Amino acid sequence: METISRRTRLRLATTIPVWCVALAGAIVVGLTVKGDGFLTWLPLVLGASILVTFCLQLATREKDGLVDRTMLSLSGSLVVLGIATGVLALLSL
Repeated sequence: METISRRTRLRLATTIPVWCVALAGAIVVGLTVKGDGFLTWLPLVLGASILVTFCLQLATREKDGLVDRTMLSLSGSLVVLGIATGVLALLSL
């Protein structure tokens, strides 16, 4: 029972911060970049999310579930940035 609880806490502790980085980066890009410059900056935010993901995974030093946690973090940040791209594209029309 404790293993499941620990895995769940570890999954949340390494996933939610990455999604917050992606969301914060999308908000900063949306507020500061004019025109279609967001198409240049949002992939950089995704790159930062990837770096944060790997740093968090290395910091946990837990190999069980590494691929699941990494995929969950990166797919969530990709969804966040995809939605941000759509919103910013509609606003730039």
